[in-house]
Amino acid sequence: MAEKKERPIKVVAENRKARFNYAIEDTVEAGVMLTGTEVKSARNGKSTIAESYADSKGGEIWLVNANIPEYLQANRFNHEPKRPRKLLLHRKQINKLIGAIEREGMTLIPLKMYFNEQGRLKLQLALAKGKKMHDKRETEKKRDWAREKGRLLRARG
Repeated sequence: MAEKKERPIKVVAENRKARFNYAIEDTVEAGVMLTGTEVKSARNGKSTIAESYADSKGGEIWLVNANIPEYLQANRFNHEPKRPRKLLLHRKQINKLIGAIEREGMTLIPLKMYFNEQGRLKLQLALAKGKKMHDKRETEKKRDWAREKGRLLRARG
């Protein structure tokens, strides 16, 4: 019998601005409830999660404003690109996240969307607090100094 080949992790969408705009406290991996055409469209790699966030409704966590474009080969069975999608988490995780959102004023931000080794679409969620403008400037200064220090060390030998 032939052995099954392990699939590598394929990143579909990434939120690069999240680490700049938010101070990330904790991360959680969540499954995403999708329809068939959404899965096929996500495999094409044209999805975006840059302006999306997660919210709690009715004791569940929902991904809001994530864009998974329509699948071109599907006709009348296509999906709505920016519909809210339910996130699949354990009850303890949901309670912890809802508590942090309501009590501490934190936000759930998606960091990246990817297919895991089993071929299932996963979403890496971050429990984060928004950075103020001076925090963003400080982050930028640190990054610039690290880049300049690398140049100086390379020039020195």
